Amino acid sequence: MLKLLALDRFTLLLFTMVLLASFVPIYGHAADIFSVVTNIAIAILFFLHGAKLSREAIVQGIMHWRLHGLVFIFTFVFFPALGLLAKPVLVPILGQELYWGFLFMCFLPSTVQSSIAFTSVAKGNVAAAVCSASFSNLIGMFITPVMVSLFIFGHSKHDYDPTSSIIQIALLLLVPFILGQLLRPYVFPLMAKVPSIVKAFDQGTILMVVYSAFSSAVIAGLWHQVGIGTLIALIISCSVLLTIIMLSAFYISRLLGFNREDQISIFFCGSKKTLASGVPMAQILFIGQPLGMIVLPIMIFHQIQLMTCGIIANYLAKQQSDEETLVRSE
Repeated sequence: MLKLLALDRFTLLLFTMVLLASFVPIYGHAADIFSVVTNIAIAILFFLHGAKLSREAIVQGIMHWRLHGLVFIFTFVFFPALGLLAKPVLVPILGQELYWGFLFMCFLPSTVQSSIAFTSVAKGNVAAAVCSASFSNLIGMFITPVMVSLFIFGHSKHDYDPTSSIIQIALLLLVPFILGQLLRPYVFPLMAKVPSIVKAFDQGTILMVVYSAFSSAVIAGLWHQVGIGTLIALIISCSVLLTIIMLSAFYISRLLGFNREDQISIFFCGSKKTLASGVPMAQILFIGQPLGMIVLPIMIFHQIQLMTCGIIANYLAKQQSDEETLVRSE
């Protein structure tokens, strides 16, 4: 049943963290210490991300500017446009703060690990996916705060300084990434020897971030503000958004003449939003705001995209294998 639903161990652990934070939230001095430890883990995580990305992948991928341009449009133009257009419908249903979280999700960059993994499973252009997803995360550190400033806090009395937020995000995410890239010749061989430990640290960091964010939200009364009807409406909203984006990515990439491998890369890189970068950004951008309401949409969207992309990637891989078998038999 878990395999049928595309639920893996990490997904179940994410749900566990939400439940744990709901019943045993961390607070007070312990929460302050846990927050510092979590930030250190996030910095190390992006250091490792930088060490993973090879120079060859950068050179090979950066030449495919049409593909990256289209992924950029889906991530930072099409997603935000749909989120903004949906405001008259979603605000009465979800409420202002939860809509802010939905819109913030639309402003986030694409994922890195899952975009590459699904592209690889579906036999797409992996080098282009590596470059496109990494570029999306790097540029998102600057674009996302600006979009939050313009479209979320632009017409409110909230004292928001995008420059300060960009500097904080750069120090937490970008600087460690660059250091990892510079030290790749020394770090990557060590990472290659212990891939299971690297993966565990990667996922463990995200679990820490989710537990910390939801603990704060639960203490602030998250589940008293979000009823079951609102939660179902949010799930439906995220599902509809993902469906529109995926159908658009599929047909537009085909109409523009991209080959099958590039279409797969565009499909997976252009249709997803990052949880790993999203929650740390939210903690910086929405200081003093109901953080649980802000990160709840990306939590839900993240799970929906993983389940959907897992099914589609396996289907595309089987389809390609069947075609190759047919060609060999002829």
